[in-house]
Amino acid sequence: MTPQIAVEQDQQSGEAEPSRDEIFTALSNARRRRVIKYLKQNEPEARVRDIAEQLAAWENDLDVSEVSYKQRKRVYTALHQSHLPKLAASGFIEYESDRGLVSLTDESRKLEVYLEIVSENEILWSEFYFGLAVVAALAGAAAAVGTVPFASVSGYTYAILTSVAFGVSSLVHRRMTRRNRLG
Repeated sequence: MTPQIAVEQDQQSGEAEPSRDEIFTALSNARRRRVIKYLKQNEPEARVRDIAEQLAAWENDLDVSEVSYKQRKRVYTALHQSHLPKLAASGFIEYESDRGLVSLTDESRKLEVYLEIVSENEILWSEFYFGLAVVAALAGAAAAVGTVPFASVSGYTYAILTSVAFGVSSLVHRRMTRRNRLG
C-alpha cells in the first residue's frame, strides 16, 4: 500500500511541493538522512549494496572494509523494506528495487535546509547569538550603573560595537552554514 502524499501547490510554477510534514517524516529517521548524505557526497546514483555498506560503517564507527556481512545485511534489509520506499514515495529519490539502484531527484534539493550539520564540538548558533546579546546587555548595564571602565564609553560606541559584533557573527554564521551543507 503506497502512502498518500500531502502536497502543496507552488504558487509560481504550479508544481506540487512536498509539505513540511512530508519532509519531516522523510528525515525523521537517521538512516534516511544518511542515504541522502551518501548520495550527495558521492554520486547522485548508487547501488543499494554500496549505500548499505557505508551506512553500516557509519553506524558501527568502522571503516567500510571492516564492515561484516551481518552488519551490512541488517542495514540493507531495513533500507530495502522500509527506508528507500519511504524516500521514493516522498519523491526525494528514485528507487529501482529490481536493479538495486537509488538516485536523487530534483525534489531532494528541498531537503538541504533541513540537513545542515552542527558538529559535536560546535555550539548552536541560537546559543551563540543569545550569549552575544547577554554580553552586550551586561556591558550596557555596567555602563548604566557607572562601573569603571564601562561608564567612560559612550552609548553610541556600545551601539556600534554591538552592531559590528552581530554583523561579523552573521557573516561567519553564513559562511559556516554554507560549508556544513551536505552536497
